[in-house]
Formats: sequence, structure tokens, C-alpha cells
Amino acid sequence: MEPLTEHRLVSGPVVYGFLRLAHVTRARQEALAASLVEYCRSHELQLSGLFTDRDSAGPASAAFTGLLDVLALPDVYGVVAPAMSHLGPKAIAAERGRQIESAGARLLLIRRPRPAHSTASRCGLVHRPHSGTTRAVNAES
Repeated sequence: MEPLTEHRLVSGPVVYGFLRLAHVTRARQEALAASLVEYCRSHELQLSGLFTDRDSAGPASAAFTGLLDVLALPDVYGVVAPAMSHLGPKAIAAERGRQIESAGARLLLIRRPRPAHSTASRCGLVHRPHSGTTRAVNAES
């Protein structure tokens, strides 16, 4: 625990980390864990535990079930993950995100999802992904 600007020790909101580590080297695992620790330190959160999921078979892995169990404890603020992909493939991640929210916890992502790509490029061409056509756009319109 570090003193805040008031020079008083204050316990931050309790969070738990979650990492999906399928086919990850030991160095990558340590770097991901360190990024969670640093994120929590800089945002004055108390990282109380880290759940690692090495099984990407489905939404009900042992690690995720354990995470849901601790989210039921009093005074738990949320879950910290490096990115949404650490909750699993898109369909599983969406379901897990809903389960975290329904437990009354917040999902804190270090790296936010990328914004949707713009349909206009820098050179003024509009790309239509479904029609397969590209046309020039007048810059004055």
C-alpha cells in the first residue's frame, strides 16, 4: 500500500486479475502479470489475486468459475484484464463479460477495443465492404 497525495495509507478498491494463457511463454506470462500489477498500482486498485485460464474450451473453465466465486465476496470492485481477448474468443468473452457485470463487478481493460474503422480513407476514397466498389468523394461535399 502506498500513501496517496494526502500522505495517508488508503486501501484501494479490491480487484482480481484474469489472464488467458493458452500457448504463452513464461516470459510473456510474467510480462502480462506485471502489466496488471502496474495498472492497479497507477490506478490505486488493490490486486488481491490473479486467475489464469489455460483452457479455452468453453466459458465455464475452472479459473473463470473461481473468479466468479470471489466476485461474490463483499467489497470486490472488479476484474482487471489486459484486453477483452483475455476473456476468451469473442462469443465466450461476451458471455463472460455479461457474467462479470451480473455479479455486480466492473470489467477493467488495460487495452480498450479498437474503434471501428472509418469508411473514408485519407485519400478521399470511400470503401464499401459489401458492394466491392470504390468511388472518389468530392472533398467539398
